[in-house]
Amino acid sequence: MFSKRSLPILVLILACGIFIGFSSLGTSENPPTKYEKILRNVGLMLKQVHYSPKDINDNFSKEVFKKYLEAVDPNKNILLQADVADLKKYETRIDDEILGAPVQFVPAVSAILKTRLAEAEAVSKEILAQPFDFTVDETLVTDTKKFDFPASADQRKEAWRKRLKYLALDRYANYLDEQDKNKTKAGFVAKSNEELEKNARSAVSRSMTKMFSNLKLKQDSDDNFNYFVNIITNSMDPHTSFMPPIEKRSFDEQMSGRFYGIGASLKEDEGGIKIETIVTGSPAWKSGQITVGDIITKVGQGNAEAIDLAGYSVTDAVQLIRGQKGTQVMLTLKKTDGNIKVVPLIREEIVLEETFARSQIVKNETNKTKIGYLFLPEFYVDFEDPKGAHSFEDVKKEIIKLKNEKVDGIVIDLRNNPGGSLQDVIDMVGLFIENGPVVQVKDRDGRPSVYRDFDKTVLYDGPLAVMVNEFSASASEIFAAAIQDYHRGIIIGSTSTYGKGTVQRAIGLDRDMGFMSTNSELGTIKLTLQKFYRIDGGSTQLKGVSSDVVLPDLYEHLKIREKDDPDALPWDEIQKADYKLWQPGYDYKEIENASAQRVKNSPSFNLIKDKTEWLAKQDDKAYPLKLGKYRDERKSVSAITKQLEAANKLSKELQIAPLTGEENKFANDKSKQDRQDAWVKGLKTDIWLNEAVNVVDDMVNHRATAMAAAKK
Repeated sequence: MFSKRSLPILVLILACGIFIGFSSLGTSENPPTKYEKILRNVGLMLKQVHYSPKDINDNFSKEVFKKYLEAVDPNKNILLQADVADLKKYETRIDDEILGAPVQFVPAVSAILKTRLAEAEAVSKEILAQPFDFTVDETLVTDTKKFDFPASADQRKEAWRKRLKYLALDRYANYLDEQDKNKTKAGFVAKSNEELEKNARSAVSRSMTKMFSNLKLKQDSDDNFNYFVNIITNSMDPHTSFMPPIEKRSFDEQMSGRFYGIGASLKEDEGGIKIETIVTGSPAWKSGQITVGDIITKVGQGNAEAIDLAGYSVTDAVQLIRGQKGTQVMLTLKKTDGNIKVVPLIREEIVLEETFARSQIVKNETNKTKIGYLFLPEFYVDFEDPKGAHSFEDVKKEIIKLKNEKVDGIVIDLRNNPGGSLQDVIDMVGLFIENGPVVQVKDRDGRPSVYRDFDKTVLYDGPLAVMVNEFSASASEIFAAAIQDYHRGIIIGSTSTYGKGTVQRAIGLDRDMGFMSTNSELGTIKLTLQKFYRIDGGSTQLKGVSSDVVLPDLYEHLKIREKDDPDALPWDEIQKADYKLWQPGYDYKEIENASAQRVKNSPSFNLIKDKTEWLAKQDDKAYPLKLGKYRDERKSVSAITKQLEAANKLSKELQIAPLTGEENKFANDKSKQDRQDAWVKGLKTDIWLNEAVNVVDDMVNHRATAMAAAKK
C-alpha cells in the first residue's frame, strides 16, 4: 500500500525505530534454526512496530493454538480429540516460541497429521469401495462451529462417510440429469443406476487421491510452518502477514503487472497440471515444443533435480515455473500422444495486460451522449523499475484519450479492486480536483499526517461516477472517499465497500540486512503500521465507503467484509482536514433520487435483492443426503440461480465501442484478443454498468440544463 517515493521520512524513522528496538534486546546468541530465526524476528516486529499489537502472552498463545489446529484441519475430520489433548502442552508455549524458545509445536502437529492423514486416506478408500444408499434420510452438517473434532476413530469414519456420500450424491444426481436429458437422442445408451452410482464414487475417489497427495506433500515441506506464522500475524490483524520468498515474488508480480515465466496459462484436471493457453511470442510459444493440452509432470530449475508435480495445485506449480529473468526452467511434459518430453525454457518478461487500466466508449443513442468507461483492476506500481507500469500514469493517459473522444462523462470502475499504491491513488485523485488533502494517516503513536495533492491543474472536470462493490478495498476506498468528500462525483454500487483502512509495509526478516530490504531469504512480513482516515475525519476501517447510489448485488448478504473478521482493527475518527468542496453545477440529490427510483422500479434489481438474501442463508444449513430431497433442494437453488443469471444481464445490449485506433489492439495475439473480446462482451450486458451510465447521463443533462439557464 506504500510507494517508495512517497514516504522517505517514515522509512528513515522506521529504520531507526527497528534498529533501536532490536538493539535494546541484545544479540547474545542467534537462534539455531531457520524456523526460530523467522519466528523470533516476526515476534519482535509485531511487538515493536505493529500499529496496535496484542500482548504476546499465554492468552495470545491459546488463540493461535486453536486457530492453527482448525486451519490445518478445517473440516475437523483428520485429527481426533485425543490428538488435541496431546497437543495441549503447547497451548501456552507458543508465545515462548515466538519470543525465542525452540520451535516444537508445528513439528509436533505435522507428525500427528502425517499419521492421521494416512488413516483418513485409508478410511476414505474403504468407504468409497462400497455403494452408497441414497434412499436413507440423513443430513450432512458442514458448519464446523456446530461440532468438535471427532472423539473416536469410528466417529471420524462416520464424518468421512457423510462427506464422501454428499460428494458422490452430487455427481450421481448430475449423471441422472444428464441421462434424462439425452435419453431421447438417437444411439444413446442408458446406464443403470448402479453403474452411475459407481461412476460417481470413482470420480470422488480420483478427487480424494489428488487432495490427499497435496496434503501429504505439505507435511514434507515448509508449508505448515509458513501457515503457522501467518496464523500468528493474522491474529494481530487480518492484513499483517508472512510471505516466504516465493510468495513475496508473487506479490511483487501482482503489484507490477509483470513477471518472468514461460507465457502459458495452466489449469487443473484429473490428469494433472495442463497447459490451457500459450501467449504468442512467449518462451513457450517460441520453443515450438509445447502445445495446448500438454500435461506438466515435473519442473526443474536449471540442472537441479526436477520436482514431481503430483499433488500440486496450479498455484503451487506456477510458483515453481516462474522465477528470475534469464534463468532456465526445465518442463517434463506428457504430450497429448502419450510421449514424455523434457523442454528447457529461458524465462522472459510476461506482461499481464488484464492488470492495467483500459477504456471503452458507451454510446447512448437516445440521449446522443458518449460516456467514457475506465476500468482499473488495481492501483498497481512497479517498485523495482522506475520506468515500469504505474496506475496513475496509465489512468492519466486513458483520460486524455477519452477527452480526445469528446466524451460527455466518465465512469471509473473500481469493482473488485483490492487496492495497491498509496502515492498512485493520491496522484489519481489530483486528476479530478484542484490541490488539496486526499487522505489522512495516523501511526501507532497517534500522530496524524495529511497527504495532499499539490498540483492545482485539473485534468478532467466533467461528470464523474465511481463504481464500487464489497471487494473494493484499501486504495479503492481512499479514491472513492476523496471523490465523495469533495462532492466531485457520485459513488455507485453496493451499500458499502470492503472496509480496509489500514496501511501495510513489506519488511524483510534478515537481521544482517538491517530489516530494510523488502526481500529476504528468511521471508518478508507485511506489517500494519498505520490507519487511513478520510479528509472528513472518519476512518475507512470497518465502515468502508457508503455508496451515494445503492445497487442490489449478489454478495451483499455474505459475510465477506472487514467488519466480519473478529481480528479486524476498530473504527475511529480524527479531526477533519481543511478542504474546499467541488461545485458540480447540478444537484446530486436529484440525480441520486432519480437513480433510486429506477432501481426501485427495476424487476431485475428487485429480484437480485430478494433472491440473494435467500441464497446467503443456504450456507448455514444441513445438506440432505437422500436423493429425492437433494434433487428437490437443488432444483430450487438452480431455479433461483438461473433467475439471477438472467437478471444480471441486460436484455438490450449496451452500445460499447473501442477508442479510436484501438479497434484491433491485440490483432497479433489471439489469446489476448479473445480475452479482450470476452471482457467487452460482459460489459455489454452488465446491468450495474448500465445504471452507472444512466447516472452519468443524468449528470450530463442536468449540467446542460443548468448552463442553458445561466445564459438566459
